[in-house]
Amino acid sequence: MPADANQNGDIFGGWVLAQMDIAGGLVAARRARGRVATVAITAMSFHQPVLVGDEVSFYGEVTKVGRSSIAVKIESWARRGLSEERIKVTEGLFTFVAIGADRRPRPVPPFP
Repeated sequence: MPADANQNGDIFGGWVLAQMDIAGGLVAARRARGRVATVAITAMSFHQPVLVGDEVSFYGEVTKVGRSSIAVKIESWARRGLSEERIKVTEGLFTFVAIGADRRPRPVPPFP
C-alpha cells in the first residue's frame, strides 16, 4: 500500500522484513508445535525493490533444528502488475526459539 512506500514508490525494507518474520514464524511454530520467538536474523539480502502494487509471496523452509532453536530460510518473490513472471526480491535466514507457556525456551519436539 502507498503508506508502506517511500517517495519513489518502493516498499520500505522494514515492511518486507516484518512480513518475512511472520512467514518464518509460522513455519517454525508448525515445526515446534507451539509458540516461537525470533532470536536472530543472521543473513538478509535485498535483491530487487518491492513496488507498490506488487503481489508478494513468502516461502519458508526449515534448514536446521537444534535443542530449542529452528533456523528457517525465507525467500520473497514478487509478481509485478499482470505479469506471470516472478522475481526473487529478498531472502534471509531467521532463527526462532521454541518457548513454553512460561515464555522460557523449551525443547523442539522430535519430527513426527
